[in-house]
Amino acid sequence: MSTTHQAERPLYRVTFSRITGQDREGKDILSRPKEIGAVWSRKKGKAGAILILDLIPVELPQRKGVIFLLPVDNTNNGGRR
Repeated sequence: MSTTHQAERPLYRVTFSRITGQDREGKDILSRPKEIGAVWSRKKGKAGAILILDLIPVELPQRKGVIFLLPVDNTNNGGRR
């Protein structure tokens, strides 16, 4: 039995960017995204996914920011930089 196996990785990284203002055209200006969690596949082939948030930005319920789901690239350490 092999003890080396690829660690399970999330499907998506979850990031949040605050809305810091608006440009001259009225479009939102966003801050640099901060990773706040991940989305994981369910066990045993069940449909859907599980969202796990490590942080909940205070701006989130006030609708003063944007959540992004970024696919994880398994070829470069889970997409992290």
